[in-house]
Amino acid sequence: MLTVKTISRSFGDRRVLDDVSFDVRPGRMTGFLGANGSGKTTTMRIILGVLAPNGGAVTWNGAPVTQDVRQRFGYMPEERGLYPKMKVAEQVSWLGQLHGLSAATAKANTDRLLEQLELTARAGDKLEALSLGNQQRVQIAAALVHDPDVLILDEPFSGLDPLAVDTVLGVLRERAADGVPVLFSSHQLAVVEKLCDDLVIISGGAIAAAGAREELRAKYGTSRFELVTDTDTGWLRDQPGIRIVDLDGPRALFDLDVPGADQQVLTAALGRGPVRAFTPVVPSLDEIFKEVI
Repeated sequence: MLTVKTISRSFGDRRVLDDVSFDVRPGRMTGFLGANGSGKTTTMRIILGVLAPNGGAVTWNGAPVTQDVRQRFGYMPEERGLYPKMKVAEQVSWLGQLHGLSAATAKANTDRLLEQLELTARAGDKLEALSLGNQQRVQIAAALVHDPDVLILDEPFSGLDPLAVDTVLGVLRERAADGVPVLFSSHQLAVVEKLCDDLVIISGGAIAAAGAREELRAKYGTSRFELVTDTDTGWLRDQPGIRIVDLDGPRALFDLDVPGADQQVLTAALGRGPVRAFTPVVPSLDEIFKEVI
């Protein structure tokens, strides 16, 4: 497990991280969210040893993260850092060898990744000849080629069309299924909501919320319900213990003012005819994000 423990960082008089703590657990996809300037990139750079914290520590399986340990990390920066005039397969394989792979293993891993990321046909092309989306896929291959123990990805879905996003998601899920902890940042909340197991939301250099996705939904949710019937739901206006949010013919949204009123509503609705849906309304990631930052 990768653990960030009470790290802080200042640039001059400006404190950009303040006692930031969270875990990235094995086999879990952890979404790292925050507005621009919130401290995401600074935190990632400290994890990778590019910056030193003013306080706190980063550990891997309970031990300090050394340079040898970081050699086993896979990192994809937000800004592209590959060589534009180098051929795709040649470049990815070379980066694998820089991480200690043999030439044969690096080539085999490169071939497998390019096939998974649907880039085999472009293996012999120079990077600069590829679209921005395909360049992004090559960047992801470069982060994965040495079979890292941890993955840290800064905006991995930037510039990808929906089909490419699904392709990359499949590759990342496969790594997580193998037990690799994956930490990724993204501004695409719909993608994060679809992909992540855990969430870390940072705001103003401090952790605003952290935990399993469903736990956060429960924590920040309201006692709101949706009811769909075959008939008009206007009768709910006279139903005690609830507050109407929206009525639209056979569909209604309402909040509970009295615990247990939801069951009274359901009983009353069934007495009027078929009930097609009766479900609690859980907050979206976008709603949670807006509430905590």
